[in-house]
Amino acid sequence: MKKGSSRPAVCQIVGYKNSGKTTLLCELIPLLRKRGCTVAVIKHDGHDFEMDHEGTDTWKQRQAGASAVAITSAARTSVIQERGSRLAELVEAFAGYDYVLVEGFKQEHYPKIVLIRREEDIPLLGEASNIAGMAVWDSIRDMEFPEIQGIHRFAINDSLEIANFLWQQRSYFQNFNI
Repeated sequence: MKKGSSRPAVCQIVGYKNSGKTTLLCELIPLLRKRGCTVAVIKHDGHDFEMDHEGTDTWKQRQAGASAVAITSAARTSVIQERGSRLAELVEAFAGYDYVLVEGFKQEHYPKIVLIRREEDIPLLGEASNIAGMAVWDSIRDMEFPEIQGIHRFAINDSLEIANFLWQQRSYFQNFNI
C-alpha cells in the first residue's frame, strides 16, 4: 500500500481489562491485510512479562547477563532487551509498516478507539486524548455517553466498519506520527 510515505497510520485501541482489545485487534489485522496493508502491533503490558522461556539459548544468554538478545531466522526476528521502551521509539522502529495498531498505552497522544464494555468504563472517554472513535458493547449501547465532537461510534463486534474507518482515515492516523 505504501505510496511514497514512510509514516505508518497509528491507532491505539484502549480500554480497561477484558474490554476486548486483543480480540478487536486480531479481527482488524486480517481485514487490513486484505487491502494489501502490512500491520505491526505494539502491546502494553502492565506487568513484567516473560517472552523467552527457561532452557532456550536466548534465555541462558539473558541469565548470563546479556542486556539484549536477538534471534533471527530466514522468516522471523525477535529482539529481547532488558529495558523498557517508549511508545514513540517502538512506532519509529515500525515505520516500514502501513499500520501500527497499539494495544493500550491509554495516556499516549496517538489517535484512539476507546472500548466501552461496562458503564464504569465511560469515564475513560473524558480521560483519554485524541479519541477518534469508541466501540461499545451491546449491553450498554443505549446508555447516554458524553458528547465528544467528531468521535465515531461503533458496535464492538463491527470490526469491518472499524477497519473501513481506519482505511478511509489513514492520512489522519499518519498525521500523529513522530
